[in-house]
Amino acid sequence: MSLNGSQTDFSKWSTRVPNAPPDDRPEAVRAEMEFGKLTSDKWMVAAKCDSKHPFKTPIADDPPYYVIIMTYLNYFFMILIGHIRDFFGMIFMPQYYKAMLPKDGYPPWYSSFESFYPRRLKGRMDDSFARPIHGVPGRYTYCFNRVSLDYNKSFLYDGTSTPCLNLSSYNYLGFAQSVGRCTDDSVDALKMRGTAAGGPCDVAGHSDLLRDTERILAEFLGKEDSLIFSMGYGTNAHLFTSLLNSKCLVISDSLNHSSTRFGIRLSGAAVKVFPHNNMVALEQIIRESISQGQAKSHRPWKKILICAEGLYSMEGEYCNLPALVHLKERYKLYLFVDEAHSIGALGKHGKGIAEYFNISPSKIDIMMGTLTKSFGAAGGYIAADQVIIDRLRLDITTNTYGETPPPVVLQQIQTSMRIIDGQLNGNEGRERLERITFNSRYLRLGLKRLGFIIYGNDDSPVVPMLLYTPAKMPAASRMFLKYGVAVVIVGYPATALISSRIRLCVSSALTKEDIDKILAISNLVGDKMCLKFGSGMAGGEKHPGDWKKGIRPRWSLEEVLAKTPEDCKKDIY
Repeated sequence: MSLNGSQTDFSKWSTRVPNAPPDDRPEAVRAEMEFGKLTSDKWMVAAKCDSKHPFKTPIADDPPYYVIIMTYLNYFFMILIGHIRDFFGMIFMPQYYKAMLPKDGYPPWYSSFESFYPRRLKGRMDDSFARPIHGVPGRYTYCFNRVSLDYNKSFLYDGTSTPCLNLSSYNYLGFAQSVGRCTDDSVDALKMRGTAAGGPCDVAGHSDLLRDTERILAEFLGKEDSLIFSMGYGTNAHLFTSLLNSKCLVISDSLNHSSTRFGIRLSGAAVKVFPHNNMVALEQIIRESISQGQAKSHRPWKKILICAEGLYSMEGEYCNLPALVHLKERYKLYLFVDEAHSIGALGKHGKGIAEYFNISPSKIDIMMGTLTKSFGAAGGYIAADQVIIDRLRLDITTNTYGETPPPVVLQQIQTSMRIIDGQLNGNEGRERLERITFNSRYLRLGLKRLGFIIYGNDDSPVVPMLLYTPAKMPAASRMFLKYGVAVVIVGYPATALISSRIRLCVSSALTKEDIDKILAISNLVGDKMCLKFGSGMAGGEKHPGDWKKGIRPRWSLEEVLAKTPEDCKKDIY
């Protein structure tokens, strides 16, 4: 935040991000801060879907019209004033617009229009993005304290930090710890195998640890074989060039991740986009594509590949996998599913969206995922039939030019996966899986009942809370930080222009008491900032028969804390 006019002495503050202070706390204290102890077996629930209705579209709750109108008016006035300031600024203060003005016969680096959004909107709330942290991104994370004296163009640090309940990391199962079985095994791997692989596996060779980890991963996923890569984004960005060409067609969900979209464009394949999770529109596109063939020659497509995500990270929604598999089998197509956010976090045994819907993995041709999130490691993977993996081993550029993951990362993947699968540490894997399901359900239902508009399916660990008005993005982020909760705000272009939101990422490291505190803080912030736009219908009935009477009452915080922990275990919403 800007502190112009403050009497604080900033002369000793540094413009550089400080180093993390040494952590000399006892191991038991660190373990509790990184992964909270379970206080009762009541605060666990197994993830499951209704076998009669396997896919339930989340109840849509739209804001009042005045909220939408005010959001558009906010953007209108911000854009208008920004353009007026740019016009006069370039005339009277050109020293501040050097990158947007020609100089010595050279054209400007970029136009004022293409840089308008980051300068005039994002720049005003840059203190809410990319906050430097230190320590383990577990139950608590530590945010360095900083201020800005020039409207977020630069920051000053005093070297201190604030512990915050962590709702901003993808550490879904809490395996990113500095203590525990995963850490011990990774340290042993470091001592035995060193710090790096030394080059791409196609050049430097394949280690036994890499092959063992790929085998364990394939068995975990129920596929014949798998490939592990050092970067999740690079997995998608280079996959499709090895499988597709200009005579192939990709039918992609409109909300697919940018890595998938980039990889498809790189392959040269034709692309058609269907509205998010709209199976009727998808089938119509499939029928038209098959009947019309390739655009110029009208010959049949060599391949038609449907691309979807298991869990969409901005919406917190699942893909309609049963319908996708049905269409794939009916029209003899191929199916690719990106499980970056669903693997480990969904399913009774953490095996992702296929297990959640009780669908055989053999019905998904290519399963992609990341090892960064639920497994507390890094990198990505592709799991498929042996013939596909053998083909990818030949020339996928991620393996040809990218370095193999370090041994410590491979060991972290292997150990965490074996814990999830119940091969190590007894019931620890089951506890982590059932805790994240309970935490996700409890937080989502509690926020709905308090009156917030929340997107996503019941068991999703991603809980988007809608803000709408752009000015509320930095205000909400700063207020949550003030009360000791680290959150992520997301706006355009990652979302639609008017649907800015807070994206709460739930972890099994949080306790039920932590969720109580988060709900209380959210209730306070929601009241102060007027964020409760929901009708209450998405949170279930407060009293039996309310819906028949047309009553949609909001719940008080006391009622939410008293009833929701048990109600969230039932499929009532």
